[in-house]
Amino acid sequence: MYDAAYAGVPNWDIGRPQRAFVDLLDAGLVRSPVLDVGCGTGELSLFLARHGHDVLGVDLSPLAIRQATEKARWRRISAQFLVWDALALSRLRAADLSFRTVVDSAMFHILGDRERDRFVESLADVVRPGGLYCVLGDARRADGAIYGLSPEEVRTRFGNAGGWEVAFAFRTAFERRRSRNPAYFVGVRRL
Repeated sequence: MYDAAYAGVPNWDIGRPQRAFVDLLDAGLVRSPVLDVGCGTGELSLFLARHGHDVLGVDLSPLAIRQATEKARWRRISAQFLVWDALALSRLRAADLSFRTVVDSAMFHILGDRERDRFVESLADVVRPGGLYCVLGDARRADGAIYGLSPEEVRTRFGNAGGWEVAFAFRTAFERRRSRNPAYFVGVRRL
């Protein structure tokens, strides 16, 4: 399913990082090493690596990872990419990997209810104390809907997991090739 989206250019692949992540970098809130979950073809990973960060991008799609790796090679940017399930981040910790920043450009907002809890649990295994998880996703349009996200939901899920605090949350836009959607950008710090 995921590879099919990358057979062409997906609507969400705008050829550059989303503005919220550019602002995050400009604010000095990105610290290496960085994990980019659901990295797709790597635009955010490559942007952060080009600005001097040690970045690992992971995605379920082998085709997307192949495209990201090719972009890195052609642009001569040192970023690493790996086909990986973001719900199994604990296995990265078993390989002695941990991160000070985790970026998520529209991965969390597509997960189902149980997958979101699994992701939060898995994330706790790889984010160092003081580390930051930053998620950008479409704003949830209706109460009870699963697709999308809200700052309240993020606060509740991470609060229930324990050991996290919301550092920032604001309304923004998620750009696509042919549209813009209302979105939220939320940062959660590991205690």
